Amino acid sequence: MSSVELWITLAMVVGLEVKEMHLLTVSLNYKRTPVELRERFAVAKEEIPVALGQLFNTKSILECVLLSTCNRTEVFAVVDQLHRGRDFITKFLGDWFQAERHEFAPYLDFKEDDEATLHLFRLAVGLDSMVIGETQILGQVKEAFFAAQAQGATGTIFNTLFKQVITLAKRAHSETQIGQHAVSVSYAAVELSRKIHGDLNRKAALIIGAGKMSELTAKHLADNGVTDVIVLNRTLERAKVLAAKFGGRALPFDRLPEALGQADIIISSTGAKGYVLTRQDVEAAMQLRPARPLFLIDIAVPRDLDPAIHDVENVFLYDIDDLNGIVEANLKEREKEAQKVQMMIEEEMEAFKQWVATLGVVPVINALRHKAMAIQEETMRRIENKCPDLTERERRVIRKHTKSIINQMMHDPIVRLKEMAAEPDARQSLELFTKIFALEDELKEQEKIEQARKLAENLEKPHKEFQKTRAKELPIQL
Repeated sequence: MSSVELWITLAMVVGLEVKEMHLLTVSLNYKRTPVELRERFAVAKEEIPVALGQLFNTKSILECVLLSTCNRTEVFAVVDQLHRGRDFITKFLGDWFQAERHEFAPYLDFKEDDEATLHLFRLAVGLDSMVIGETQILGQVKEAFFAAQAQGATGTIFNTLFKQVITLAKRAHSETQIGQHAVSVSYAAVELSRKIHGDLNRKAALIIGAGKMSELTAKHLADNGVTDVIVLNRTLERAKVLAAKFGGRALPFDRLPEALGQADIIISSTGAKGYVLTRQDVEAAMQLRPARPLFLIDIAVPRDLDPAIHDVENVFLYDIDDLNGIVEANLKEREKEAQKVQMMIEEEMEAFKQWVATLGVVPVINALRHKAMAIQEETMRRIENKCPDLTERERRVIRKHTKSIINQMMHDPIVRLKEMAAEPDARQSLELFTKIFALEDELKEQEKIEQARKLAENLEKPHKEFQKTRAKELPIQL
């Protein structure tokens, strides 16, 4: 039995009228959806509030969160019925993106209840990402949750679950090394640079080429403290565009010898057919900087840098194969760390199940306390009738001690009640508890009060919305 199904069972036992509830995830992701379809189904950031509003007002959707990244578009929902939830979310996706069902339905990935909960945990810590352990997805999950919360699209279940997921993801990245090993060629290049130079602050980096790989490498270098980024490219305008992104400077290609003398790190990624740098070029540059080591990384295929450069003293040369070897080794390290993270996730999922289980006993606990306090109040009334000469201080003392007796008597039954909620025979145990303490009338009374409260909220909501709209229309008085 899933955690949400247990909540439903317990709630039904105590006589509450509740909708069936399930967790559901519907996803179009990089694992099974081609990139052209993912691009079509991406939701722009400014469109998220409107999309959430439309989704939340869909039948069967009790709570929802919408996540859209370059690798996935996912709907997380609490639904009243699984089959209705799947159908209505699929319809929403078709309507919102103006697509026929047959165009995207075969690529949809559905996960339900505990499987959906597990997926959310794994997603947030980066175990479901293309690059295992990456941290960007955590920020995207947080942003998606806060957007849904701001729209009033989340409630008791998701407000608790997403906060627990986000906290666990932060802890996983701080307590394990899941994100500490470079698993991209561009970042591996920067990691190698740090091994040679240590602190990269105040180091100068020369980027030869202005393509995507060069840009990623420049970004990682800047993030790690490189303050002087020099970009050389055969098309000077492209070099200027890339340099401007990182506060660097662009040089024409014929000034390469000059740039060699200034740089501490050289990373080359061009489409040239021959060598961009030869051994003779580097030897000439090193005569002008004999005490300063030079670190070169060739991430081009075919290679940009003459392999003979490796033999020049105080020069360190690495090519794409060296970096791929580092990436493969680091991926294995991350996979080891992923096992630790998975154990952390399992512990958190069990904690979430326990929390959901206690939701069903809250009405019973409240009913027990209400009945006990009513008995205490009635006892105080009789004492005061029989002893009308009691002073105010004496009344306070008696009231305090009778309440203390009630609280002490209730403590152990409430603890046992919470424990029973997580047991396999919770339904029978809870039903017996309710009968033993004769709480049926109190539970019914609580339900009436709750229904009246919800009715009042629903009646008040249109008035509040009108007041907000009216306030926007009124001129500001200074």
